[in-house]
Amino acid sequence: MSTTAVTTARIVRSITELREHIRQYRLQAGPSAAVGLVPTMGFLHAGHASLIRRSAEENGLTVVSVFVNPLQFGPNEDFECYPRDEARDVAIASEAGANVLFMPEVTEMYPNPPKTSVIVSGITERLCGASRPGHFDGVGIVVSKLLNIVQPNRAYFGMKDAQQVAVITRMASDLSMPVDIVPCPIVRDSDGLALSSRNVYLSADERSQALILSQTLKLVPSWVEEGIAAAELTRRIRERIQSQPLSDIDYVEALEYPDLTPPAAGASLRTLLHQHPLLVAVAVRFGKTRLIDNILLTQKG
Repeated sequence: MSTTAVTTARIVRSITELREHIRQYRLQAGPSAAVGLVPTMGFLHAGHASLIRRSAEENGLTVVSVFVNPLQFGPNEDFECYPRDEARDVAIASEAGANVLFMPEVTEMYPNPPKTSVIVSGITERLCGASRPGHFDGVGIVVSKLLNIVQPNRAYFGMKDAQQVAVITRMASDLSMPVDIVPCPIVRDSDGLALSSRNVYLSADERSQALILSQTLKLVPSWVEEGIAAAELTRRIRERIQSQPLSDIDYVEALEYPDLTPPAAGASLRTLLHQHPLLVAVAVRFGKTRLIDNILLTQKG
């Protein structure tokens, strides 16, 4: 039985080389050539691979950036110990269909401390933006840089961080960036845990108890169908998560999407869905590991 050989993605570490490679591709491929970008912080897993595969299906050239961006980490967060494995990233990205891996050093992306900010107000001030001050300012500048460097036709982001998708989509729209931001579904392990590079930090007990997140979110559609308000929904979610002794809740919120505004007090969430999608999002620590998860409801289900 024959197998198709996997072509190893080209590794590029400088902005100049990446721009030239993309320029040459577009010259050779012609005006219909499409470039896809998948921005990551590395330590790739099946969730990242799903984004890369979709880009490879929809574009002639797929660029995957692997860059642990220091500007989106707070002073007490895990920048220095964030998991890194270049060989693993090259293998997974190549297998999924990436053509180019952009793997710059911090000094390449930020030769000088940046004095320019990219701030998306309003939707960055809740959820992770409230508990991680400055996080989305760091996301804004690094994604803006990557979009300017690559100038892709499409950029792919996972909905596990639904707030990030909302922020980047609004940023691209407000700044008239000629790129389609493509949100992609959450990918889960067989036990339901949303895939994350940080899952490697979890002990066996922490991982087992973390399953309460996906198990609880599965109940949300039926609860919403009862016609309850946001306060009752978040109370039920908190109660279930707190049944696990290792859980430490950062937030549980039900918000209109994508503007992330709170529903009117006492309003039926079932009725709300006739006007706005509803994002139900959680952030919970198990031990030292902070996990996020969510479910996005629409009138169509």
